[in-house]
Parts: sequence; structure tokens; C-alpha cells
Amino acid sequence: MIHDLEAGTALAVVSEDVFFSQFVTPTVSSKAVVYAGDYLNKLSGESVERECRQKISEGATELIVDFSRTEIVNSIGVSILLGVIDIAKSNGASVAFAEVNEGTAELFEMLGVTNHVRLIHN
Repeated sequence: MIHDLEAGTALAVVSEDVFFSQFVTPTVSSKAVVYAGDYLNKLSGESVERECRQKISEGATELIVDFSRTEIVNSIGVSILLGVIDIAKSNGASVAFAEVNEGTAELFEMLGVTNHVRLIHN
């Protein structure tokens, strides 16, 4: 009879009298998508940052910032995004940018932002 097994333990029955236990570390990845809006400036950037902080506090381990509706990102928007990246990393989360237009992708590349995030193209 088996008693008091800890969560995360997987059992494989080898015979009626013998069993083999192996600890299994669950790989939980909680993705959260945050939309950047059409113009990422101070006001909208602060909203994105607030939303990202909320998602991380809810347990997100991967943040995806969706730029599909974003036409322009100004310098303050870039600064806020760098802050989001730092916040995520300090909480063990990764950041990816999705659907970034060509001009914004070039800006992120030139400023070195792409050294810290993945760009996802659909």
C-alpha cells in the first residue's frame, strides 16, 4: 500500500510487490499576451508596463507583447519596454515581441532591444 506521496512524484508499477518512483519536475509555462496599441509612447507604454506587471504577478512565465496594431514606437516607449524586459527577467519570465512591423523591428535591432527578446513573426 502506498502512503504519503509528495506532489510531483510519478509512479510506475513494476510488479505487485515492487514499484519504482521518479520525481518529475513539472514544466509549467504560462504565456500572457499584452497588446501594445497603435502608438507606443509614455501613456500607452505605462499601460503596457502595468499590464505586464499584472500578468507576472499572476504567474506568467512568458510575456508576449503583440505589436500587430502598432505603427509607431517612440523613444519613451522603447525605454518602457526595456523596463518591462528587466522586470520580467528579475521575476524569471521571458519576453517576446510578436508581429513587429519592419520599421519598428529595425529600430529595436539598432537599439539592441532584440538582444533581450525574441521576435515572433506569424
